[in-house]
Amino acid sequence: MLRRSFPWLVLLASAVLEAVWATALGLSDGFSKPVPTLVFVVTAALSMLGLGMAIRRIPLGTAYAIWVGVGAALTVGWAMATGVEPFSVLKVLFIAGIVGCAAGLKALPGEKGHPAPEQPAPAASHR
Repeated sequence: MLRRSFPWLVLLASAVLEAVWATALGLSDGFSKPVPTLVFVVTAALSMLGLGMAIRRIPLGTAYAIWVGVGAALTVGWAMATGVEPFSVLKVLFIAGIVGCAAGLKALPGEKGHPAPEQPAPAASHR
């Protein structure tokens, strides 16, 4: 069970790191502040590495959508929690929608190692 879950755990950790590097990017003030710039560089590299590892077992489109969706939701959530962005119930609902859609992608069939349903061959056209 853990073996099948590992790529998803790596993907989730990579999405968290995406939120960290996105926040650090904002704090770096155009890469002029050394500590946030260093945090950005390290977490961006680790986040990409994790995404690259995850797509060995998770389809790229699904993994990328989840990585971006969860990372974006965490980034906006953190910005609202720290007062960088104003809190809004509608924002929270839209973020929940992003996370819900990302979670829905995990539930779809066709994951690597699990064949997608076969599609019938297209009919040949005759002239």
